[in-house]
Amino acid sequence: MTEGPLPAIEAASLKLPGIAHAFFTREGGVSRGLYASLNGTGSNDDPAAVAENRRRMAARLGIEASHLLVPHQVHSPDAIVAKEPWPAEGRPRVDGIVTATPGLGLGVMGADCGIVLFADPSAGVVGAAHAGWKGALTGVLEATIAAMERLDARRHEITAVLGPTIGPASYEVGEEFVARFVAAEASNSSFFRASSKAGHSMFDLPGFIVMRLQRAGVAQAENLALDTYADEARFFSYRRATHRREPDYGRLVAAIALEGGG
Repeated sequence: MTEGPLPAIEAASLKLPGIAHAFFTREGGVSRGLYASLNGTGSNDDPAAVAENRRRMAARLGIEASHLLVPHQVHSPDAIVAKEPWPAEGRPRVDGIVTATPGLGLGVMGADCGIVLFADPSAGVVGAAHAGWKGALTGVLEATIAAMERLDARRHEITAVLGPTIGPASYEVGEEFVARFVAAEASNSSFFRASSKAGHSMFDLPGFIVMRLQRAGVAQAENLALDTYADEARFFSYRRATHRREPDYGRLVAAIALEGGG
């Protein structure tokens, strides 16, 4: 059977000269069951299926599968510069990666957490960040921008796009969660609204991420406004899987690359 084009979402603001990017959905892969079908790493899926999924994603970006770099995400505020492929068993434990090396692809995974792609086309620098609530609160977005600046990017030239993320109508949290954010900064209370459940609130994670990007001074911070929890056909969701008491869940991948590199 002939392999068709791999479905993916692209942001108009990242359709830039010399840059390839994709916010991959759960469609177009070979994984089965809970992971159907384009599952990334980080689950109990069949490693052979994950490897084939990775190959398809890399091909969509026009790079070698070994050049699609996805870190071991740990909900940290840390970001690094990547200059060459790393071994699969030696993935760095960080949540932001940047590069100025053509032919390298940078990927991050999410299943409700924010997945953000960055580009400064004039400097030839790209980045990717995994921003769950903890990483977003503790500075992973700002760290990724700072790492891009170490490669001579300029933040006022950077475009940042937030891909599929749990939406504000789907993210219910408890009082301690709200208190943590308000303790960090009182104005963070604006990202919460009352829930129908006593003692709970609805959290606008995408709005919080966009605010942090804008405050960091990027040229453009775009939210694709795609709710992972609400759109089961296209997106994996950790929270949806938890509510259903499923044993595991798949991961979406967002990736960006500088074209070229032979």
